[in-house]
Amino acid sequence: MPESVPIAAEPSVDAAQFAALQDRALVAPMAAGIIDLRGNGAVDCLQGLLTNDVAKPGPGSIVYGALLTPKGMIVADLWAFRTEEGFTLVVPHSGHAATMEILHRTLPPRLARSADLSATHRAAMVLGGGADAVIAGLLAPEDVPAAGRVVRAGQCLVGATGTGAPFRYLVVGPAEDVDRSTASLLARGATGATDSQVTAARIVAGWPAHGHEIDEKTLPQEARFDEIGGVSYTKGCYTGQETVARVHFRGHPNRELRAIVWDGIELLSDRSIQHLGREVGTVRSTMVVGGRRVGLAPVRREVQNDEMVTAGGSAARVVALPLAISALER
Repeated sequence: MPESVPIAAEPSVDAAQFAALQDRALVAPMAAGIIDLRGNGAVDCLQGLLTNDVAKPGPGSIVYGALLTPKGMIVADLWAFRTEEGFTLVVPHSGHAATMEILHRTLPPRLARSADLSATHRAAMVLGGGADAVIAGLLAPEDVPAAGRVVRAGQCLVGATGTGAPFRYLVVGPAEDVDRSTASLLARGATGATDSQVTAARIVAGWPAHGHEIDEKTLPQEARFDEIGGVSYTKGCYTGQETVARVHFRGHPNRELRAIVWDGIELLSDRSIQHLGREVGTVRSTMVVGGRRVGLAPVRREVQNDEMVTAGGSAARVVALPLAISALER
């Protein structure tokens, strides 16, 4: 993302909308492609591609991970629902085509087959502090999945993320069934989340997004994959593993994803972050929360949390992720 591109048309949430993220249940569609992966060798094939371990958790699990280049750079991130039949993959739209190309190129047809279900299936996120209560109403309390697990709700799969994700549950299935589940959640007290609320939840959680904090030059560790449970260091080999393991066991990334908090909402001139006369990062995502601009940026390791920098031409503070609510109240 060019540093000279001005930041404009930022999402914004007021204090009441932000408070709803803490206290209420919200539902929002996820802009994602849906891929079916099955076959006798589906587990082994995906295990050899994804940064996370899909074999150990077994059927009825959900894990987050990424597909990498041979040099360890992220091609796409995704959620993998594992069932007895295989996998349902939920991939952000910006990484969908690349994921389909990798699967088409690498899967041996006699072991595993992929099918793009995006025309007929969809996914929805359930987020906010009240998510557990409305899901319990949809499924019955005894059926609510534990973190990292998946249950069926009719034709839908409901997965509990449990990894610090900006949403608590992810529902995927045929479009009409997801619509019915969404309507049922709304009838039980959930409200529809705005796009700005979804972005606010992601930024506060410190969750990277493909096309923003994740691009073709991003290593998993630079996008907080260690902290959000997106990579396994105990599973077998996978594409790009050598680089990821070397960074983990022998060094560290030069940049780490951090929050940037400004005192106000002055128009930013660019995306560059300057500290002590040198460039130390670039702003990737921004929004206004209750009258204060916040954002996410990969920042060089030598810049400490709570240090002041100049970001986009304005004074700002570097803050650790996930972003504590108190950081927005200074």
